[in-house]
Amino acid sequence: MLAFIQSSPLLLGTTLILLDLVLWQVIPIQRHAWRISARLVIFLLFSSVLVAAGMSPLQPPPWPDDVPRNLMATVLTIGWWLFGARTVTVVFGLLLVARGSHGGRLLRDVLGALIFLAAVVAAAGYVLQLPVKGLLATSGVMAIVIGLALQSTLADVFSGIVLNTTRPYQIGDSISIDGTEGKVVDIDWRATRMITGTGSLAVIPNSVAAKAKLLNHSRPADRHGVAISVVVPAKVRPRKVFDALEKALQGTTALLASPAAKVSVKTSTLESVEYEASGFIAEAARKTETRNQLFDLAHRHLEASGVMWNVDLTLPARSRQREVLDEVRVFRSLSDEERDALSQRMTAVEYLADQVILGVGEHSDHLLVIGSGVVSASVRDGEQLLEAGRMGPGEVLGVEGIIDEDNSFAEFRTLTSCVLYRIDKEQVKTCLQQRGDVQTALSKLQRFRRQSRESLLLQKPTLIKKGGFLSWLHK
Repeated sequence: MLAFIQSSPLLLGTTLILLDLVLWQVIPIQRHAWRISARLVIFLLFSSVLVAAGMSPLQPPPWPDDVPRNLMATVLTIGWWLFGARTVTVVFGLLLVARGSHGGRLLRDVLGALIFLAAVVAAAGYVLQLPVKGLLATSGVMAIVIGLALQSTLADVFSGIVLNTTRPYQIGDSISIDGTEGKVVDIDWRATRMITGTGSLAVIPNSVAAKAKLLNHSRPADRHGVAISVVVPAKVRPRKVFDALEKALQGTTALLASPAAKVSVKTSTLESVEYEASGFIAEAARKTETRNQLFDLAHRHLEASGVMWNVDLTLPARSRQREVLDEVRVFRSLSDEERDALSQRMTAVEYLADQVILGVGEHSDHLLVIGSGVVSASVRDGEQLLEAGRMGPGEVLGVEGIIDEDNSFAEFRTLTSCVLYRIDKEQVKTCLQQRGDVQTALSKLQRFRRQSRESLLLQKPTLIKKGGFLSWLHK
């Protein structure tokens, strides 16, 4: 065996390298340990072939007079250095991938280039006996020239290394760099690539990203800020706006209880004041949905508080009961005269916070319309109550007692101080007899609420159109 190795080292060495390439392709990429182990074993066998054939990677070939043998030995020893560099690079790559896929990839490429450069210099010095000091001096001068010519590119490369090491963001994060906002899709040697909200591709050089003001909207992963701004005439008392916007924040279950949502003054002029209502949600994907809902709630609660925009002063003033009826979807088919008549029969009732308006199993002799405030709707699950949703101005309760004389299947409790308007059941039934579309709307609402209750209790997706509880009235 030893004689065969000494007589055919080039054949054995080439066979081992080809075997390494084949195994590297055959072994699945998910089995990192198997691939690394196979490469290490083959490298050790390759080293054993060199030693058994009388060659050393740290010395030039010992057969200067035998040109073919000397050339063969030179090729094998240089191959040993390159094979060793590749093996070391793969091992480092495995360690770096374990700490983060994309950052590890960039660092692995940089270290691999340095390792191969060191292997080439070592092979030139030990095997070929070239003047390495002169080569390094010459390469140093060339490196200075190239570095000056590629100064901005090198800045991007090293900034990319810093970004991937510190990891202020990674692929998949939603970030903002100097006002450019989007989702990170790639980080390479030169730049960070993002898809903006308009679907455009933004390319930010790494050197710019490393020095810019950066906001990562994806961290922490379980808490994402959402805010809306409303501009109100300066003559409106701030306390009235604060109360309305705080009710708007309480009117949605999407906001987290901690950190608590808040309302603050953003800017102020002689003509207007800009207010900001902000909170946190658990899922970044629901930001747009939650902001839209908050805008709708803010408009309704501000209107309920008497804050109006673009009021036509030529029209006669209307009562709050009449204004609320315009927001109630089930009565939208009524004419203005019919709404005027119905609003005169509405009786206002005030409730303090945390009062039960209508309990589970109770029968209501009135249709109740929320004029202001926030009402929580909960359904019974055994001995406990589960909150199904929250209601605001313009929404109705007590529908079951109007349609089919059933008792309420939900508990309606005030979260804030509220004003509700009662409409006598007989008045509503008269309206139903005259207007079939009003009865259709009430029946549809009742059916929707029952399906939402069943879906909540069964903890499975409802078969009706996706939306929050009572969201049919919001549309």
